[in-house]
Amino acid sequence: MPSDFNVVAGAGLLIGFAYGIVGLLSGFCLLSSLRGWWAEGDSRLIRTFALALAVALVATQCLAGYGAVDLTKSIYLQPSFSVPLMFAGGLLFGYGMVLANGCGSRALVLLGRGNLRSLVVVIVLGISAQMTLRGLIAPGRIALLQVSTIKPAHLSLPGWLAAFGVGEISARMVTAFVIAAVLVIFAFAHTPFRRAGGQIAAGLAVGLLVAAGWFATGYLGADDFNPAAVTSLTFIAPVADTVQYVMLSTGLTLNFGIAMVAGVVAGSLSAALVTRRFHLEGYTSPRHMLRSIAGAALMGSGGAMALGCSIGQGLTGISTLALSSFVAVAGILLGTAAGLRGTLRVPPLTAAREV
Repeated sequence: MPSDFNVVAGAGLLIGFAYGIVGLLSGFCLLSSLRGWWAEGDSRLIRTFALALAVALVATQCLAGYGAVDLTKSIYLQPSFSVPLMFAGGLLFGYGMVLANGCGSRALVLLGRGNLRSLVVVIVLGISAQMTLRGLIAPGRIALLQVSTIKPAHLSLPGWLAAFGVGEISARMVTAFVIAAVLVIFAFAHTPFRRAGGQIAAGLAVGLLVAAGWFATGYLGADDFNPAAVTSLTFIAPVADTVQYVMLSTGLTLNFGIAMVAGVVAGSLSAALVTRRFHLEGYTSPRHMLRSIAGAALMGSGGAMALGCSIGQGLTGISTLALSSFVAVAGILLGTAAGLRGTLRVPPLTAAREV
């Protein structure tokens, strides 16, 4: 075990392990949810996602309200952000997710099940994210960031509500519970979902894992001398850091994100072996591989621009009620919609399966 292993990294490993199990057994994935809802008329998975968001939102805001975590130290509530950059990044990520037939978190889950296509997706996503964050593409991203950055008076929905005289904690709780109530009503208004005990359990579990990530990094990792980055479930920068850590571990520190990525693969692998779902899979054609690589590259670059992915912004970011997260998620949804329908629709590969 590396000497830099600590309690926050250990928590990340356990949270990732649990997410890997839940992700494999439930099929938890925003792309699968939207495809099932829009194309097949089956809305059970999107309602699972809605339930997970409701639980993550309430639990996260309760943690923040009780002072267990300072969400202003996360990347989602920084004093400035670029609306065009985050929206464009979301668009690229959403469309890339359709091309690759799954997001980064889903690729990690399927990798644990033996899907070798997912290995390519993970590696390309990590490299393209590093290129956008710190490499060849970084100067262009930084230039766009500098010319389009704004400093809004209010960074979150509770902050906007507090401007009308509502107390900070009251504004936080009212906003969280109203949005969560709408999401829960949407989820349980569907009879097939109410009968899907496994999907209900998955939604509850993923939402609680988001809160657990905030607690681990914001409370357990609160150290005045060596504080951990305040974050939770997200898969763009962590995958990029993991790829770099595998190559240059002696020059890097094992953190929550890297441990979480390893945990997702380990959890999925364990569940696959126990349920006898493990089997090796590869690409069906060169065209399939090229499309997968292109999608992974768009996800890596787009996710770096949007500061998150369908999980990192769609669940973790929204759980902070940050306005920037709503911008990024709007881009992700629009990019996904473009890939699933309309003139830019990505045609299905007849012999291809997932990722």
